[in-house]
Amino acid sequence: MQQLFYFFTVLLMVFLMASCGTSNVINTLKPDADLAAPLVYEKEISNINIPISIKLKDIANQTNKSLDGLIYEDNQLEDDNIVLKVWKESPILINEESGKIRIVLPLKVWTKVRYGTQVLGMNISDTRELNFNGTVTLLSDVTLNNWQLQTKTTIKSIDWKENPSITIAGKVVPVTFLVNPAMNYFKPSIEKSIDDAIKKSLNFQPFVLDALDKISVPTLVNQQYETWFKIVPLSLNVTEAKIKNESILMDVGLESYMETFVGTKTQKTFQKEKITLKHAPKATDQFSASLMVVSPYLQISQIITKNFEGQEFVSGNKKVVVKKVDLWHKNGKMIIALDLLGSVNGTVYLTGIPMFDEQKSEIYFANLDYILDTKNALMKTANWLAQGIILKKIKENTKYSIKTDIQNAQKQMSTYLSNFSPASGVFINGKVDGITLDKIQLTNQAIVATVKTVGKINVTIDGLK
Repeated sequence: MQQLFYFFTVLLMVFLMASCGTSNVINTLKPDADLAAPLVYEKEISNINIPISIKLKDIANQTNKSLDGLIYEDNQLEDDNIVLKVWKESPILINEESGKIRIVLPLKVWTKVRYGTQVLGMNISDTRELNFNGTVTLLSDVTLNNWQLQTKTTIKSIDWKENPSITIAGKVVPVTFLVNPAMNYFKPSIEKSIDDAIKKSLNFQPFVLDALDKISVPTLVNQQYETWFKIVPLSLNVTEAKIKNESILMDVGLESYMETFVGTKTQKTFQKEKITLKHAPKATDQFSASLMVVSPYLQISQIITKNFEGQEFVSGNKKVVVKKVDLWHKNGKMIIALDLLGSVNGTVYLTGIPMFDEQKSEIYFANLDYILDTKNALMKTANWLAQGIILKKIKENTKYSIKTDIQNAQKQMSTYLSNFSPASGVFINGKVDGITLDKIQLTNQAIVATVKTVGKINVTIDGLK
């Protein structure tokens, strides 16, 4: 038993000696990270100009829903010898006339008329009930005020299919002289009814805010890398409404933050009750958006570690593999920690400045080199690893592509621009023309790349329920 124990002891010593002869343990100082408290970076506002078109037929549909049945009633006979009731007989027709809304309202009128003569100093009177039809033509100027489409309507004409008249002693006696003055009381009422119906039926606030609330919810665009896309609306600017081609046209400018970020889903920060609507003199259908691509160091480390998977760095009979990569920020540069296994065991530290390869959509590290303490340690124990050829190979793997993030963000934006319908009868269409990098920011927790995109967008309201 003693001999067997002695044999294994000698074998273990030989193995340890052999191991010490082929592998070095490197001890290097770990650079401290800059530990500013929260994730803070400079955000850029995106300006998206949205032309909106509302079909006049939709305004007619909504107005007909709001204005129906009995629309005017006067039950006082004593003041003007007439009692009057007016109904909407059939659907209102709305079209364009010289930059205004032309409204044709078919009417059904019931009236009770009192007429009479004076005989021997006595007033002799009688009443007759009449039913007749006609149309009222109105013209409306259009404005947009506090989210609502508003009109100022005036009656242009009242046309009767037959002149109101009664038969007395076999003779047809026109009573237009009684009915038309009574209709003068009706005019302000119907003008106000039309304006109130349009105002009530075309309040944009609910579906605009619902649409903004919907697009502000963070959306998972890449499950593998836990990449999310979100829009944070800030304010809306709107131009004056105008009428053209049987539609009401206006331009709305949306100011917002747009971000993609990697990691766990963040909370929705948009509060629709705080959004403001401002008036703007003019706008175009072009938009310019700044997309923030937020890449936390933990996720970048995991992706770069995958880049090194299966890679061996060889110099003669020496070789190492990178088992793990960590990144953090210090003094405006990145520290990259590589855990090595092989002919050298331990952690080496490199430093570099993040840059962007626009063609490949990759973040890489310019001037990548070992920090001084690591370089000194390698020169003593593993000079071959400090040489440029190995460092060059390491550089090739120390990259992080945001191409997928950008493509996914662009794809998500495109879903909002491809017949997206946030509400029934509301359709959003457009296109993104291109994406370019603007700048890179380093925070205590993440690399933030700002990319610019331009395109066109428009909103059509057609078939509003």
